[in-house]
Amino acid sequence: MTTLRFHKPYQVLCQFTDARDAAAASELRRQTLADFIHIPGVYAAGRLDRDSEGLLILTDDGRLQHRIAHPKQKLPKTYWVQVDGEIRAQAINDLRRGVVLKDGRTLPAEAERIAEPANLWPRNPPIRYRANIPTSWLQLTIREGRNRQVRRMTAAVGFPTLRLIRYAIGSITLDSLNPGDSEPLSPTQLRQI
Repeated sequence: MTTLRFHKPYQVLCQFTDARDAAAASELRRQTLADFIHIPGVYAAGRLDRDSEGLLILTDDGRLQHRIAHPKQKLPKTYWVQVDGEIRAQAINDLRRGVVLKDGRTLPAEAERIAEPANLWPRNPPIRYRANIPTSWLQLTIREGRNRQVRRMTAAVGFPTLRLIRYAIGSITLDSLNPGDSEPLSPTQLRQI
């Protein structure tokens, strides 16, 4: 069995091929997992949008993939979220209670305002900067996996997401991985998922 953690860079597709490749000119080619992962037979356990970055677990174990990705498992996933504006306590409390989206109310999230993460890597391209509008950071832990859920949740409380980084899946974190790096998970780490 092969399982690894991977730090997915911004603008990398969370799949090994790009269906658009055949029709696109080479200068328009989008990066995929195949540009970073050269181990046959592993697949992403869950997804991260192209405009999100951070922790992704890849495995060839179908049961583990199901345990990580299936919403019924309620495995916590923790995100660092940079939002537009100085987030207010009321917005954080709303996230903690669950917010109403077009597809229904979300489960309550663990939400807290944090300082900008200490070892934050630069994003290329950087987020837009506006001198008159500050940004703030949240740590948000959810236990479901709706499409673009974190972005929709922060928008629903009035603070659109500018940058989204998945920091942890269960107890497995992004710590010590640079963008594009991967490493195998140990048996001890696998038992913690």
